[in-house]
Amino acid sequence: MSEERSKISLRSGGKRKARQPIKISGPILQDGSGPRGPSGPAVPDETPIPRPRPPPQSSAKTSDLVKRRYSTRFNALPNDFDPAANPVPALPSLDQYVQAQALERRAPPSRGGRSDSVGGGVAEIQVDVRALRDPDLVPEQYVAQILSDATEDQVRDYEEALKKLKHRVSTDLQQNVYQNRTQFIKISKEAEKLKSEMRTLKNLMAELKANTTALRAASHNADSSGLNGQMSTGLSRRDKRSSVADRTALWSAQMQALYKNVEGSQKFLPNTPGRHVVQDAGPWVELDNATYRSRRAMQIFLLNDHILIASRKKRKTDVPAAADSRVPMTKLVADRCWHLLDVEVVDMAGPSDSSSGRNKLADAIMVRGGGQNESFIYRTEKAEDPEKASLILNIRKQVEELRRNLQSEREATNKAKETINYFASRDPGLLQKTELLETLSDIKDMLIEVDGKKQNLRWVEGQMDELDIHIALQQIEPAVALIEKLKTLAYSLKNNAIAQDFISFKVDERRGRLAALVVRELVNTHNHQRKTEQNVSWLTRLGYEDRAREAYLSARSEIIQKRTRQCIFQGNLNNYIWEISFVYFTIIRNTVSCFQASFPPTMMSACVKWAKEEVDAFNAILARQLSGEKEESEVWTQCMETAKDHAAMLSEVDLDFRNLVGRNVKVADGVTNAPQGLGLNMGGAQAAAA
Repeated sequence: MSEERSKISLRSGGKRKARQPIKISGPILQDGSGPRGPSGPAVPDETPIPRPRPPPQSSAKTSDLVKRRYSTRFNALPNDFDPAANPVPALPSLDQYVQAQALERRAPPSRGGRSDSVGGGVAEIQVDVRALRDPDLVPEQYVAQILSDATEDQVRDYEEALKKLKHRVSTDLQQNVYQNRTQFIKISKEAEKLKSEMRTLKNLMAELKANTTALRAASHNADSSGLNGQMSTGLSRRDKRSSVADRTALWSAQMQALYKNVEGSQKFLPNTPGRHVVQDAGPWVELDNATYRSRRAMQIFLLNDHILIASRKKRKTDVPAAADSRVPMTKLVADRCWHLLDVEVVDMAGPSDSSSGRNKLADAIMVRGGGQNESFIYRTEKAEDPEKASLILNIRKQVEELRRNLQSEREATNKAKETINYFASRDPGLLQKTELLETLSDIKDMLIEVDGKKQNLRWVEGQMDELDIHIALQQIEPAVALIEKLKTLAYSLKNNAIAQDFISFKVDERRGRLAALVVRELVNTHNHQRKTEQNVSWLTRLGYEDRAREAYLSARSEIIQKRTRQCIFQGNLNNYIWEISFVYFTIIRNTVSCFQASFPPTMMSACVKWAKEEVDAFNAILARQLSGEKEESEVWTQCMETAKDHAAMLSEVDLDFRNLVGRNVKVADGVTNAPQGLGLNMGGAQAAAA
């Protein structure tokens, strides 16, 4: 309080210039009153008058205030000070601090901790995820370190926490795998779509380039692509339409005219589909390679895949046909023929000759290549004949067309191999279907109609990926619905046997996997009628109702054997027979009831047959247990009545097997028909009867 008072004095003194400093000569009482004088009453503080803030103090005034501050007395003792009292108060007990520290360490119940029991709880040991992620972790040493002082409850809680962490990590890992697979499939589809679009764009660009070249050639010489009068086919303009049939007839007529007018041409150019004459370049002259002198007259024919060189020879005068004026005096004989991709046609035009003013080879071309890598020079008969430019342009166009076709064939072959590798890698079972794989490789783009849209086989693969994801996630209903959709699609493709076989093969393989999954679930949950009805419904939609029936009845037989083995013979044969018969007929009744609700009525005969077999098994047990008793004795009669009373429960499901209960009990051979697992009860019953 004295320090607070001094601060007040310092502040008030700084604000007021005329106020006298207050000197404290006595102790300040802790009663909340104002300062007191040595003997007078308390003097209340003066209420300061609000005024503007004074300007900053000078250094002299500041030092004066500091001196006043240090002149205050702090060692004044209060009036009630007792020098005989204990100078230091007693310390509290440390037990409450230890207990408080333990409570702070313990996690609250809302954050994974658990509340203390009545007798005092223990703190839960938290799982350190960072420590478990350490690659150098030694599990034995780590567990021994953190559980060295742990109680049994703490160890159990720590084990449960580890199990929860393991389950959470496993779930996260599975979800990440499924998510990555989904993303990978989506990216693969996008890449395949982009690849198809790029291939389409490439084909369009090639067609644009070919059309541009053709238009340029047509602008230079509109009549360069036609044959001369000798090669005319006589077809009218109406017959030269651009349909496939008329074009094939035109090409065939051209080849027949070529065979007729050029002797020996059929030896070099056999008639094959699609082969036709592109240009008759007219008369040419073959030149010597060394001297460039004329050797003989030639004529050049350009086909879509070959170039034919024919020599012009005079007809013999002694031939009767030579006397006819309509027959020309010269004949054409095929001399050389090359494939366009095996030769190179070079324009020999160069700088003009200074003496003559014109280059001798201005109208010449060189054909270089072939099997022997020879070169031949040919020149037009007429100077500046436009046939040369037209021939060179058409040769380049046809070479480009051949290369494009060759590239398309290579791409088709690669695509076929890629198709085989694609389908085989995705479904190794297709490797056994060699005929189907070969057929798929031969067909480049097989399209099927799905909901009014054209889809290829890659769309089918996308549906199979979606089906695999449903099966992996055990989403039974979407998987069954998708299988039904694909089966309906395959059935509708009656005109496309290849696509039908392909889809059916893939659907059947996944249908079997899904059926195995549902059957396993049916066996595990056969005690629940609602789940059994759902599983049987799925198997019926998949076409495995027989498998569902066998699995369900087999599971019910196993549960009967399991429950009867749990019945222990304790000396009273009547009680033991009561337990056995109650187990048998109760399970039979429940099985028949569930079977009627789950399976179609046409399969009810199989369930009745199964119930009769189980009753026969019970009769074998009954005969074995009563083999030591006399017929019509009290124990024998009670056991038979008990069994028939329990057999009356089957009337609730419209079955009456009371006449079958106890049949052949007198026959001693019935003991051999009993199950081997129940032989222990027979010995106990015989010992009790003795």
